[in-house]
Amino acid sequence: MILRKLSILNYKNIREATLQLSPKINCLIGHNGVGKTNVLDAVYYLSFCRSASNPVDSQVICHDEPFCMIEGVYSENSECSEYSENSDYSEVISCGIKRGQKKHFKRNKKEYKRLSEHIGLIPLVVVSPSDTLLIEGGSEERRRLMDMVISQYDRSYIDALSRYNNALQQRNILLKQEDPAPDPMLLQIWEEQMAEAGEEIYRRRDTFVQELVPLFQQFYDQISSGRETVGLEYISHCQRGPLLEVIQRDRHKDLAVGFSLHGIHRDDLVFTLGGHPMKREGSQGQSKTYAIALKLAQFDFLKRTASQTTPLLLLDDIFDKLDAERVEQIVRLVSGDAFGQIFITDTNRDHLDQILRNSALDYKIFEVDNGEITEKDV
Repeated sequence: MILRKLSILNYKNIREATLQLSPKINCLIGHNGVGKTNVLDAVYYLSFCRSASNPVDSQVICHDEPFCMIEGVYSENSECSEYSENSDYSEVISCGIKRGQKKHFKRNKKEYKRLSEHIGLIPLVVVSPSDTLLIEGGSEERRRLMDMVISQYDRSYIDALSRYNNALQQRNILLKQEDPAPDPMLLQIWEEQMAEAGEEIYRRRDTFVQELVPLFQQFYDQISSGRETVGLEYISHCQRGPLLEVIQRDRHKDLAVGFSLHGIHRDDLVFTLGGHPMKREGSQGQSKTYAIALKLAQFDFLKRTASQTTPLLLLDDIFDKLDAERVEQIVRLVSGDAFGQIFITDTNRDHLDQILRNSALDYKIFEVDNGEITEKDV
């Protein structure tokens, strides 16, 4: 998909903006905190039905405003470089949010009954400074990474996650029950449901990681010029045997602590540099390289898997803390034909000029200042 036109009203600090976009490279420049990332977040919202940074929908509405709206007009290809109201566009995606009310998410003016039906229509990968949490943060961030990618090409995966999480929640409620003690038969029912959905999720995560690893290592090798060796390993309780047996084996411990200690909700990804934990051994530049390579591998994976649709790529302030050689390698990668439509933010115009200078692709530059967006001459 190609995002041709983006309309924003009262979204975070952007009061009103309408952008006619390039089908290839769109650059947003400006100081920190002026709203560049908010533009990318609006694009993200139209793919995932939620903000990347604000879990509460009302928090994306501009201060002192009762509602916000975002709309994207998409086409299937990039043959035409300019938007026209008379052109034949395949999709119009819109979302309206009012304070205290349910949001309305629509495809071609028809509202979705379930938001999960939309996930995967417009595949997207975002690379941002917060990606360092994949390395420095807890396992929840790394599980979210797997779930976000898989759900974009396998909608039944979302249903499996929902079934597992519901069973997990119900089991945990029983585990907290003290007087009377939880009914063993009820525990058995929820454990069986956890195991059935959990093993389904594990198989899909495992397949995904096995296919992702060589892509990730290839990107890291390109960015680092082959100077470092990295690893990526998936760890799950499902690897210890049938999940139902693993869950029930230590039920007495779960009863003691009041929650479930085993299951795919404890899965993790182990990141290594030279055979040692990346979190402990990696410099800031190496950790950022790791995160960027991981996200570019996601992009490559989705491009091969998600209905032959090239994902949108959002690059938010990715050049900070990287040496000149690594910046050059990333510039060379994203400027190639393998990538489709790209959105880039940066405070330093030099990086963007380098990308544009080395590319014959169509591009546009937008200046962002305190929520105001102006297209610049190129």
